[in-house]
Order: sequence, then C-alpha cells, then structure tokens
Amino acid sequence: MLEAIMHTENQSPQTVNVAGSASWQVELDHVSVTYPNGTRALSDVSLRIEPGEMVSIIGLSGSGKSTLIRTINGLVAATQGVVTVGPHQVNALSGRALRDVRGQIGMIFQGFNLAERTDVLHNVLVGRFAHLPLWRTLLDLPTKHDRNIALGALDSVGILETVWTRAGALSGGQKQRVAIARALSQEPSVMLADEPVASLDPPTSHAVMGDLRRINQQYGLTVLINLHLIDLAKQYTTRLIGLRDGRLVYDGPVQNATDKDFEEVYGRPIQARDLLGN
Repeated sequence: MLEAIMHTENQSPQTVNVAGSASWQVELDHVSVTYPNGTRALSDVSLRIEPGEMVSIIGLSGSGKSTLIRTINGLVAATQGVVTVGPHQVNALSGRALRDVRGQIGMIFQGFNLAERTDVLHNVLVGRFAHLPLWRTLLDLPTKHDRNIALGALDSVGILETVWTRAGALSGGQKQRVAIARALSQEPSVMLADEPVASLDPPTSHAVMGDLRRINQQYGLTVLINLHLIDLAKQYTTRLIGLRDGRLVYDGPVQNATDKDFEEVYGRPIQARDLLGN
C-alpha cells in the first residue's frame, strides 16, 4: 500500500518536512484566568519556555493544567497578564489574526477530536486548512504538496498503512497518533498536548509519549504536555511545571524534582494512581 500511495503522490514520505521552520518561545507574564462563573483557574502565573524545550505540566484535576495549555493558543482568554507565543501576543489577537496564529500551534486533545466516519487521510488534512484558500477547503481539493505533508506526518508516527481506514475503526492508540499527525501536518512552531494518554493503556501510553519525544528531538519542536502521571513526566520530558489550585508551585528540570516537590504539587502524599507503572 505504501508504494502505491507514494507512487501516486510522487514523493517519498521520508523527505517531507512536517515541522515548522522555527520553533517558538512561549511566555506567560503574570497571567490569571477567571471564568464567567467566578472560578479562578490560573492565578498570577509567570513562566518562559525556550524554543525546542520538552515540558510536562502536572497537577491534580482542577489545578489549571488545561486552562494553561488553552490560554497559550487563545482557546481560553487571559483575564490578566500577557501571553506571548513566538512573535505574537496571543491575548491581544482576535478574528483572522488569532486563527492564523493557531494555525502554527499544533493541539492534541485527550478525546482525539477526529471525524470518525472519515478516513485517516482526510482527518490529517484538517491540519492543512490554515495553509489552504477557503475554496480548496470547501471543495475538498488539497494540493499534492498538502497531501504529501499529511502522508509524511502519518509516516512519522508509524501509521501510514491506515491512510484509507475510517477513523472510527481505529484503536485508541491509533486515533491519538492520527491526532498527532494532524497537528504535525500544520507544520507547527509549538505543539500542545492536553492529557494525550489519559484514556490509553500503559503500553500505548508509552508509545504515544515516545512519539512526542521523538518529534521534539527530531524537529527541535517546542512541546508542552499536560500529564497527571509522575513517572511519564520523569521519563519523557526534561522540564517540569507543577500547578496547584491555579498557582505555579514548581518549575525546574525533571531530574531535580523530589518526592517532596511532587507532594507539594499534589497537596498530599504520592499515590498509586499518580503513576502509570508498567
């Protein structure tokens, strides 16, 4: 199947560049987020993530992890402070300008967010929408270049053979890899992942985390991952950000984090449910 696909596209997937030309820095300067119902999800968070870093964000449910990730790509608006991604002040953008920036920020969701009745290729091509004129999107007419980018992204996560498979027929791990490929096809400068392994079994969780680490290392791509599992954060990322009740309580190299630091983040002793295990 691989040979037939690439004969049609006239390009080997190994030659396709699926990451942006430059990774971006991410900076939050005294950022707070209060939701309309009065819930304060982030409180005076300041941090800077350098281009090419592989960072895990840990904390209990409700600690502000998802809000932080979604503030970076403008899905959640900061109510105070400044959010800067690359050359853009995200919280000052709206409309087309915000959509353009989001086109350069890959996003991977816990629930995959795939069109399950559609084949894998078309799901991955969604990541190319920011690069296409509207008429091509509406008429389902991607260019050969866009198809090659999508195929290269699938190949990079090892599931090119699923290209014509309906997304709903895939396993959970395969669906998450399609979601990663979709984000990669954006040629992003930053990759965000919101609890990408929460619904996966241990072997598949390790495989998906390995894919994200390899993407970070191969392309020098800035990667931020929300996790609730301490051992995965230790094994696959190099920097740890800990949130508790919306406040930053730890920020440093993963290898320097002690059990006491993790207990400060979680507000209690470490429990078995905080670890994936084998």
